[in-house]
Amino acid sequence: MIDYLPLSLYIDGRFIAAAPGRVSEPVVDPATGDTIAELPHATDAELDEALAAADRAFPLWAATSPLERSDILRRAAALLRERMDTLCRTMTLEQGKPLAEARGEWTHACEIFEWCAEEGRRVYGRIIRSRLPGTDHLVLAEPVGPCAAFTPWNFPALSPARKVAAALGAGCTVILRASSETPGCAVAIMQALHDAGLPKGCAQLVFGRASHLSEKIILSPLIRKISFTGSTAVGKQLMVLAAQGAKRSTMELGGNAPVIVFGDADYERSMAMLKAGKFRNAGQVCVSPARFFVHESIADRFARDMADHADGLKLGSGLLPDTAMGPLANPRRVDAMEEFVADAGSRGGTVLAGGRRDGDAGNFFRPTVVTGLDPAAALFRAECFGPILPVMPFATLDEAITLANGVVEGLAGYAFTTSLRTAQEVMHRVKTGMLGVNTLAISTPEAPFGGVGESGNGSEGGIEGLQAYLDTKLVSLA
Repeated sequence: MIDYLPLSLYIDGRFIAAAPGRVSEPVVDPATGDTIAELPHATDAELDEALAAADRAFPLWAATSPLERSDILRRAAALLRERMDTLCRTMTLEQGKPLAEARGEWTHACEIFEWCAEEGRRVYGRIIRSRLPGTDHLVLAEPVGPCAAFTPWNFPALSPARKVAAALGAGCTVILRASSETPGCAVAIMQALHDAGLPKGCAQLVFGRASHLSEKIILSPLIRKISFTGSTAVGKQLMVLAAQGAKRSTMELGGNAPVIVFGDADYERSMAMLKAGKFRNAGQVCVSPARFFVHESIADRFARDMADHADGLKLGSGLLPDTAMGPLANPRRVDAMEEFVADAGSRGGTVLAGGRRDGDAGNFFRPTVVTGLDPAAALFRAECFGPILPVMPFATLDEAITLANGVVEGLAGYAFTTSLRTAQEVMHRVKTGMLGVNTLAISTPEAPFGGVGESGNGSEGGIEGLQAYLDTKLVSLA
């Protein structure tokens, strides 16, 4: 339990810690399997209190000047930056990623708070010239109301920051249900907001049995918008609940990102980016490069080079300075990797690197490269969400685009080419919400982040992310 933040709920401005007699669950270090803390669950009465507090605080927070809201978000970001070293260790202990990756994530989370603090001051309306004499049409942007946010375990600071900062910046109150597997980062965000002077009731943090908690919060008539990041299957269930109240939803669901490497790509530069990007967070990234389609002229070389890189990566606790890749987040992910490798083997695939668990303790799986598969293999149909890299050769541009569009998800995609014409073809024909051409940098606070198809609807980040928390009202004034 050393260096791990105390865990608690946060309801109506007060922190509620685990205590004897309260239902709780263990939080486990994925590198060792050891329990590092007990996480308290909210009772139904406390959930009712959180809903009532968010509803009560909403009119006051919505009426608070954008400048004052901005100042609070900025102070919270500054406090998170001051506490960076402790926060990075908290993230690594509960999620497993190396400290350098944890620092990058926390930095991004702080930048989101800072961006929403600034953009929240620029929620403007407009005046439309009326066709009727003596009449003005005014378009107003108003906060939608109390919101509910649900975040996953793979980015325990970034995902809550995207939702909480945007909601608060737009003038909404928010109830956050963060992952019970990685709760410490969400607690730290609430602590920073509390210390920055956020009025009580404006942000709440609750934990508990996911299905019961989600249903109780979403079905409450007090909640007017939901935002969810997670699997497509769960997202569809939550959309059904939201539809019963005709509530707005933002859904960032599963991804299965294609990577097209054309024969004219800058090979060394592309490889450097893809080596770093594929195994980041052990591949547990919704926009992780997933399905690799490489031109037949370089496919064998590409696979061999990637396998050599994978074999050379050092696995271990993210707290150790020489660790290149940490553990998977939980034993379920290790089991899933074994299933993907078994499927590949049954289809004649060749494992060039990895393909197995690593060590006797913790959730470690060797970085893996597989070739020789057809499009029906599980690695090309389902989201792997782990450190497995399948490589398939292609011959023509049309073939590559058909392969890239061969799944129902459409979150992110990547292409590497030095041809402007090829880049334009990919840009217009690959069906994704985000596309990186000669780059993996598609996630920044000022740009929209979201998918199409079964990857969800709506965007977080950018002005689109803020607008998701705003209603449009037309006023005709005569």
